[in-house]
Amino acid sequence: MPWNPEIYNQFKDIRYQPFFDLMDLIEERTEMQAVDLGCGTGEQTAMLAERFQQSTFLGIDSSVEMLRGAEEHQTERLYYKVETFEEFINRLSRWDLIFSNAALQWSGDHHTLFPDLIKKLNPGGQLAVQMPCQTENELNQILFELANEEPYRDQLNGWNRSSPVLSMEEYTEMFIAEGMVNLKISKRIYPIVAEDTETLFHFISGSALIPYMERLSEEQQIEFNGEFKRRIGERFEKRPVVYPFRRLLLYGVKA
Repeated sequence: MPWNPEIYNQFKDIRYQPFFDLMDLIEERTEMQAVDLGCGTGEQTAMLAERFQQSTFLGIDSSVEMLRGAEEHQTERLYYKVETFEEFINRLSRWDLIFSNAALQWSGDHHTLFPDLIKKLNPGGQLAVQMPCQTENELNQILFELANEEPYRDQLNGWNRSSPVLSMEEYTEMFIAEGMVNLKISKRIYPIVAEDTETLFHFISGSALIPYMERLSEEQQIEFNGEFKRRIGERFEKRPVVYPFRRLLLYGVKA
């Protein structure tokens, strides 16, 4: 079950506000060489290029499906590439801005990943990252609990996805240890107000639910999703549904 940009973009307004808040943390510099890690459909990378008009941007994403159509945004200052985070880290390159909005939660071992990213910054380079607080968000908790129970645990061959996202304090300590300054690190709530819990299911089905669906047969998917929806309904009984979606915003400058 590959990424589906149509499902993902159903919640574009909800997903874009953290992007704008993260973009506002960036200091404008002339002629920055910038990269957007996990750029998805490429629309947000184009917004970055529009905001910082004296800089060059590369958007990378491992999903061919998500990047399909991104070429319509390409200019002489903006281009895209299909590439994994690991491939990006391993190739020789240095950047003035590394930006990532709602993507690095898909990459494991942040104790290694973030120092590796910081090493790819030029002196004075900026790192700006936004990620959902997966272990604190209730939809992720329900999903993780469900996958650990039978018969789903057996159907998934014991697989479950533990979030690599660390605490705000751990990122702060890591940034300081790696020589980052001018830190702006915060946790923010972006509430989702919905008429029913079906909306919450569709929200998570475009992201965190995908790797579970990839491991189940069509019949198993129907059963898993039915139970998942039922538990979401149990957890959120009031109408309208108010879901406090928590996100981390991380920013620093390499000394």
